[in-house]
Amino acid sequence: MKRNIGRIDKADFPLLNLFDIEVKIDTGAYTSSIHCKNMTVEDNYLKCIFLDEEHPNYHEKEIIFDEYDVKVVKSSNGQSEARYRIKTEILLFGETQEIYLTLSDREEMRFPVLLGRSFLSKKYIVDINKTNLSFKLKTKK
Repeated sequence: MKRNIGRIDKADFPLLNLFDIEVKIDTGAYTSSIHCKNMTVEDNYLKCIFLDEEHPNYHEKEIIFDEYDVKVVKSSNGQSEARYRIKTEILLFGETQEIYLTLSDREEMRFPVLLGRSFLSKKYIVDINKTNLSFKLKTKK
């Protein structure tokens, strides 16, 4: 059964050591993405730091991935670009799920994470009049 999710929420990404990160639910986007800068590949390992100094959850920890790929993504302005893509975990509504995230410089964007249709489909119905449904459930406990 599909669960309602609002237009924005807060999620945890435990494998990335990121908690209560604001996410925007974006039914116009196919892929999900997360703000990341300073991505480098050394000896077939992808190294990156999530968020940036201005973000309250920034922790400066370099995360290393031995499994990743490159996906061509069409951005909101219609430009296609190659982005690194990782598989990690997201915690919403008390449930941990696998998620593929493309890595993108979202410094100029309000939300560091976009959740796109490939993640949302078959799991969620978006209610644009609601916000923080998962986060409110988490803070009740």
